[in-house]
Amino acid sequence: MDKINLKEFRSIDMDPFNGAMALISGKWKMNLLFCLSEMDTMRYGELRKTLGGITPHVLSVKLKELEQNELIIRHEYPQVPPKVEYTLTDKGRTLIPILRSICDWGKQYCMTHQERDTN
Repeated sequence: MDKINLKEFRSIDMDPFNGAMALISGKWKMNLLFCLSEMDTMRYGELRKTLGGITPHVLSVKLKELEQNELIIRHEYPQVPPKVEYTLTDKGRTLIPILRSICDWGKQYCMTHQERDTN
C-alpha cells in the first residue's frame, strides 16, 4: 500500500468545500432544497407534510438559514390567514444539478444493494 505524502495531503484547500457545506449541511437543508428543486414553489405546510418528521420549529429555523444564505426566497402575501411561499433563488437553482446527481447516485446505490440483498 502506498504511503500518504503528508505534504500533499496538507496542501488540500478545504475552504471551498467547508464553505459550501456550511450553507447546505445539516439534517434538513438538503431535503428542503431538493423539495423546492422538484416543486419550484411550496408553502410552509406543503414542505412540512412532504418532509414528514420535521418539527415546526426546526422547519422555521432551517428556512430562515437558507433565506439568510440567499438560497431561497420567502414571499409573504398580505392576507388573513397569512400565506407564505418559498422558492429557490438563482443561487439556489445552481444546486439543482448537484441535487439531481445525488438523487441519481442514491437510486443506483439502492438498486445495487437491493440486488445484493435478494441474491
